[in-house]
Amino acid sequence: MTRDVYEYAVIRVMPKIERGELINAGVLLYCQPRDYLCARVHLDPARLRALDPGADLDGVRHALSAYERACGDRPGPLAGEPLGGRFRWLTAPRSTIVQTGPVHAGLTADPAIELARLFDKLVSL
Repeated sequence: MTRDVYEYAVIRVMPKIERGELINAGVLLYCQPRDYLCARVHLDPARLRALDPGADLDGVRHALSAYERACGDRPGPLAGEPLGGRFRWLTAPRSTIVQTGPVHAGLTADPAIELARLFDKLVSL
């Protein structure tokens, strides 16, 4: 079984940047040898409201869905970029409510299965 290097970052929501409190809301995974880039997101409204009762749920959902859209083949600002360039752009440091954590690496025989495993471990409760 051949295993390839992949990189991933947790997509997180930090409604009050100054407080530093966050919830994990997705995972972004890139595997260059398999030409794979995919994001999986899920927002738990109750957890977000526990951190910020006034959070803009629709705005956060829209920002999270941008990660999924940027990975696909749909037209958009990143559509012409190679997958590696998209991953680097999506994981660039930001001071916004929705942002990614540090990039980590691993080995996998199937990036889609690895994405599901990381999502279950890091995002799902």
